[in-house]
Amino acid sequence: MNLDACIRDIPDFPRPGILFKDITPLLQDPEAFQLAIDTMATNLEWADVIVWLDARWFLFASALAYKLKKPLVIVRKSWKLPFKKIGIDYGLEYGKSSFELNIDAFESGKQVAIIDDLLATGGSAQAAISLVKQLWWEVHSCHFVIELEWLWGREKLDWEIFSLLKY
Repeated sequence: MNLDACIRDIPDFPRPGILFKDITPLLQDPEAFQLAIDTMATNLEWADVIVWLDARWFLFASALAYKLKKPLVIVRKSWKLPFKKIGIDYGLEYGKSSFELNIDAFESGKQVAIIDDLLATGGSAQAAISLVKQLWWEVHSCHFVIELEWLWGREKLDWEIFSLLKY
C-alpha cells in the first residue's frame, strides 16, 4: 500500500504560501491507518512512555500507546491542561505557539519517544524535548508521520529521527 497516496495537499492553509499536508485521507482508510501505526510501532517497543504533541497527532499517539501498552503523556497548547504544569514558547513555520506539560506525568528516568504528525522547522519537537528534559526524563527519539525535508527540521534535533513519509 502506498501511504503517500493517502496524504492530501492543501495549498495556502492555514496561511497563504503554506502547503498543508492533510492526513485526513490516511485516517479515513482503515488499512492505511493500520499500516501507519504498525510500521511506526516497530520503532517504539523500547519506549517507556509515548509523549504526544497537540493536536492532530493524538490520533496516532493514542493508537500507538494502546498497541504497545505504554503510558501516554500529553504535551498540549497553552491553557488546555488543568493541573500543575511547566510551559515553553516556540516558533512555527508560520508563527509562534506554546506548549505545556503536567509535572506529575511520570517519574524521572523514563525513556521517552516524542511523537508528532509533522516535522517542519523542528520548533514544536524541540519545545517538547525541552519540557521533557526539565522533568528529568530521557528523550530517546522523535517519530513523525510526515517530514518536510526542505525545511531542515531534522538538523535542529539531536536525537534519532523516524519519519514515515518524507517530502
